Amino acid sequence: MKVAARREATPGNTASGPHRHAGAVAAAHLARSSRAARFAHRARRALVALATLGAASLACAANTEELTGTLKKIHDDGVVTLGVREASIPFSYFDGKQTVGYSQTIALQIVDEIRKTLGMPQLRVHEVTVTSSNRTPMLLNNQIDLECGSTTHTVERENAVAFSNSFFQYAVRMIVRKSSGISDFTDLAGKTVVTTASTSDERLLRRLNADRHLNLRITAARDHAEAFAALKEDRAVAFVMDEPIVYGFKSTDPRPGDFVVTGTPLGYEVYACMFRKGDEPLRKLVNGVIARGQISGDAERLYKQWFTQPIPPHGINLNFPLSEQNRALFAHPNDRALD
Repeated sequence: MKVAARREATPGNTASGPHRHAGAVAAAHLARSSRAARFAHRARRALVALATLGAASLACAANTEELTGTLKKIHDDGVVTLGVREASIPFSYFDGKQTVGYSQTIALQIVDEIRKTLGMPQLRVHEVTVTSSNRTPMLLNNQIDLECGSTTHTVERENAVAFSNSFFQYAVRMIVRKSSGISDFTDLAGKTVVTTASTSDERLLRRLNADRHLNLRITAARDHAEAFAALKEDRAVAFVMDEPIVYGFKSTDPRPGDFVVTGTPLGYEVYACMFRKGDEPLRKLVNGVIARGQISGDAERLYKQWFTQPIPPHGINLNFPLSEQNRALFAHPNDRALD
């Protein structure tokens, strides 16, 4: 009888005491199962996030471990050190507030690319002033990481350092006083001539002197500004240098009409960025920046900004139009020396 009563009560009396207890137990179990499921889901998400973060960290560590040469040095130091010039107008020069210029702009574009490559948006830039005489030793001694000023790429210099794609082609000429009557290099025979020490121009000038027996008295100044000062002070009758450099000095002088740029070119050369030999990752990065700028048309716009428009600090215009040689260079980026 008791068994039958329980059987009758089972289907229809679910609200009875024992069954209420069973339902509560079941509900509690379901609740615990739901909470456990939610916890497990959150745990899985957390584990996925940790795994993703771990993978990213491992990838970053792997990438860091893969860095070599200058890029590794820059990453570890947290700073990129640029060699800059004081008076290579309009390429790299101090305008009274900061270093500016055509090639300085290219250098800073390269720095931006280094920031992206290393994932270091806050990468600092440290500038070190260099001269024609000390720029190579400072690079080789790790005092600078990169120099994009007015350094000529020559075959001889390839023995010590490496060069990027060229960013400017020019002729080697001279600036003289208009009143001097000098129009070509043969007119310099027996006279004092100044150039800048440790430049390719000095080498060309000494070769000219020996080949043509001109008996020149050659003075090698510490930098371009000192060389031009020697001309202005009549300690030399001519300053032999890269054509755009002497145009820069002529244009920024208080009496530009007193001077003239003249002479059959001693040769044609190219400027490039300079860095340490055997640094293939940096070479690819730098060349990529220069080539993209040239092919895209940015290099020509940059040229116009610095050579055909007023430049700081006094708003002087060099009026030095883009040459066909530079136009051809921009169309076909390359890293060939011309000597």
